[in-house]
Amino acid sequence: MTNFDIFYEHFITYKGYKEYFTGLKNTAIIAVFGLVIGFLLGAIIATVKIIPRKNVPLKIAEKFFDVYVALFRGTPMTVQLLLLHYALFPMMGLNIEPVAEAVFIFGLNSAAYMAEILRSGINAVDKGQMEASRSLGFGFVPSMTRIILPQAIKNILPTLGNEFITLIKETSVLSFIALMDVTKALKSLADSTFEYFIPYIVLALTYLVIVLIITGLIKIMEKRLAKNER
Repeated sequence: MTNFDIFYEHFITYKGYKEYFTGLKNTAIIAVFGLVIGFLLGAIIATVKIIPRKNVPLKIAEKFFDVYVALFRGTPMTVQLLLLHYALFPMMGLNIEPVAEAVFIFGLNSAAYMAEILRSGINAVDKGQMEASRSLGFGFVPSMTRIILPQAIKNILPTLGNEFITLIKETSVLSFIALMDVTKALKSLADSTFEYFIPYIVLALTYLVIVLIITGLIKIMEKRLAKNER
């Protein structure tokens, strides 16, 4: 039997595709919801970092978020995953469903990067926009959510796409906590057949296709936003 025949037999005949699609679904869920959590938490962190700090609680919050960002940006995702899954969560007595746990951890990691991405996007918006909004009677929060953030998101759209792509690719470390993702699915198939070439080619192509789709969607969004500006 050829390498392809071996792969076909285990992938189709022995229904290895079921694990593959389960892993693909988990990869998508963790990356998408991790990005959403990262964006929301990152927006809070970025806002705290840019607003005037006139009271002690805000100054404490800023210092806390500085440490948070440095910690999550300064350590590998694998280390964070292992530390939280095998040490911190058990110590706290938490027993979280694996996919939800991975979403939470990826969200925490993404937030550290999102905070800096959003902060740079907000700073790129003309300061006169905030002043004009406040002069029209809008409070800080409405001004930020309705006027500043939409413009900031438009500025950082390519970077947001890159962060999503990074999360997709980083899901390959989920096998460290025995969670089925697309990498683990194809690695299991390869280990069961002792034929690694075809499964890993399929794995590489899977990630490549996902990245190309995301890149294409980002370009479409950029073109539509550019048309709206005209």
